[in-house]
Amino acid sequence: MVSIKIKYLSDKIEKLRYIDGKSDWIDLRAAQRVELKAGEFRLIPLGVAMELPQGYEAHIVPRSSTYKNFGVIQTNHCGIVDESYCGDNDQWFFPALAMRDTVIDVNDRICQFRIFEHQPAISFTEAETLGNDDRGGIGSTGKN
Repeated sequence: MVSIKIKYLSDKIEKLRYIDGKSDWIDLRAAQRVELKAGEFRLIPLGVAMELPQGYEAHIVPRSSTYKNFGVIQTNHCGIVDESYCGDNDQWFFPALAMRDTVIDVNDRICQFRIFEHQPAISFTEAETLGNDDRGGIGSTGKN
């Protein structure tokens, strides 16, 4: 089991834990109350700083209910925190853009994260053909 040092920068948020034993994602919570008007942007503090192990990174994404509950979208769509962001005051934030007037209270679950190992070193080999059948379109549907 990988061990991660965590510093809580707020005593008002719940301690981190797996999502109700259902997932290997971990919820992150707003560490301060935020009021946003439609169109406003704010970095919402998440009340934690961590020292990730060498070779690991955290991927931070909205919860599936974040837009429905709060009307905000994450402006970078997926935040990446690597092991170099590990100081006592390197707090994690959620970059939120309000699509409607909203209030996010302290301890509201607004995003989630998961730890990944860094991608291994890769190289690219140029080829005239890949030797596979064409799927004939975009994405899994195969349609344009």
